[in-house]
Amino acid sequence: MGALSKILVIAVLAGSAFAGSLACGGASDSPPVPLARHFDDMYIAAIPPAQKPSVVQSQQDWSVARMENAKAEADLNESATQLSIAQNDQKRARLDIDSTVSAKKSAEASADTNRMNDATKNLHTAEDVAKAADARVKYIEAYRNYLKVVLRYTQENMYWREAQYELAKAQVGQNNNIAPKGVAYDQFPKQEQERSKRATAAKGRVDSEKSRAMSARENWMRAQETADRETGRPANFPDPLATKPGPVTGSSQ
Repeated sequence: MGALSKILVIAVLAGSAFAGSLACGGASDSPPVPLARHFDDMYIAAIPPAQKPSVVQSQQDWSVARMENAKAEADLNESATQLSIAQNDQKRARLDIDSTVSAKKSAEASADTNRMNDATKNLHTAEDVAKAADARVKYIEAYRNYLKVVLRYTQENMYWREAQYELAKAQVGQNNNIAPKGVAYDQFPKQEQERSKRATAAKGRVDSEKSRAMSARENWMRAQETADRETGRPANFPDPLATKPGPVTGSSQ
């Protein structure tokens, strides 16, 4: 292979790799990793809590962020079951169409007008139910995509809160002239700022993904309303993005 051909091949491969990284979000969109810098609690253990309120508060914020992350993981895991159920319902709805199509052909062969009318109506109903089932699967898939974005945000936020905690401890140590060997105080603000930017970027993606999930929900609700009208009964499927009723206040007379 000539030198020019080698250069062209390398250029094409490099371009493909770059395009692939863009399609996947690039290196900047990689999942968060644990913090690189920690300030050991023992260095400021002798300082009374009253003299380090920022440490106490940031530790509490970090604890809340960890609980939010655990909740996001649980929600995503539960949604996998919801999707599986919706997909099974979708399969049944499609099988019902096959059955009603066969029944319609049989009715047409009999030349019985009443049977033909009933079969036509049943097929129409089965088709509407299947459309609702398809829309429900798309809704749950969009909901899961939203939950994945929420989980990513809670991960980023959890590490940002931890970075705030490490920074607060480091600042207390620095203000009290504590100089542990190997600790570079100027690295803690940089770590917190970098994690703050990542958390902010992840938070911005939550709203847009929720909007897509809500749009899929609206499509499903319209299709389900039509199917319920055809069947004459409400389906009462779980609706994960439905507005939760608030607490009842006041007393009834």
